[in-house]
Amino acid sequence: MPQIPDDAAARRSVEPVICYPVETLPQPDLKLLAEIRDGAERVSQTQIPPREARCFSVPAGHFFRITSVEGPQVGDLNLWNMNDLSERFYSGKTRALHGTHVSVGDRLWSGFPALRPLATVTDDTLSWYGIDEFGGSVHDVIGTRCDPYTHHLLSGGQYHHCCHSNLSRALAEHLGTDPASIEFHVHDVLNVFMCTGFTRDTGQYFMKASPVKPGDYLEMFAEIDLLGALSACPGGDCSATHSSDVAACHPLQVEVFRPREDHLARMKSPVVSGYDRTHGTR
Repeated sequence: MPQIPDDAAARRSVEPVICYPVETLPQPDLKLLAEIRDGAERVSQTQIPPREARCFSVPAGHFFRITSVEGPQVGDLNLWNMNDLSERFYSGKTRALHGTHVSVGDRLWSGFPALRPLATVTDDTLSWYGIDEFGGSVHDVIGTRCDPYTHHLLSGGQYHHCCHSNLSRALAEHLGTDPASIEFHVHDVLNVFMCTGFTRDTGQYFMKASPVKPGDYLEMFAEIDLLGALSACPGGDCSATHSSDVAACHPLQVEVFRPREDHLARMKSPVVSGYDRTHGTR
């Protein structure tokens, strides 16, 4: 055990600095998005069975809503550029820009080299939750997704309904191939409805019972043409475990809404990053 230095208190008391000040970050026009959403027509509905995943498509300028329909249930969400799966949701940069949890006005960003908004959160019935006494909040971009590899590492066995496997099966079915050949496209998720945080004493990632109730939803605006995949986590509301056949699990629902043609005509997808990608070689 190292000796505590005399200036330990002074070192700890240094004020923190925000890594990415976002004052210059382009902000979504939520008023305009609300106008466009008004009167939008539902054009598709996808039911996500418990402990399974399904893919869905959202054209640019449309809205998609994830709803708890029967009981408390969390979902693991992946998003890709519909026309180029190499551009996909980047949870780490989204976390760095917006925080550990997202809600109305926050955006889900794609990875390098595009680094642009894929979707903007426009409505959230759980936005009231805030941060609780344990440091927990809802809709996290912290966790990676439950997966069969970590399950095997910690517990042994071959559990096939972890969210990574669920998402792999759904994407494979969509692409007409096998899960093992495309699972590298499955990526760190937005944990929809999941209530999480970090313990103050050990810094460990924790989960607790989600506050979601039937009828609660998270709605987003598709900034570009999107392919999504959503897994109804085998942990149910994640009050006890997130990889089991024991937890009570419920379906989730994804609805896609198409605005009026005159509203769609007003929307333009964000351009990819303007960085020249020379990385100092010129």
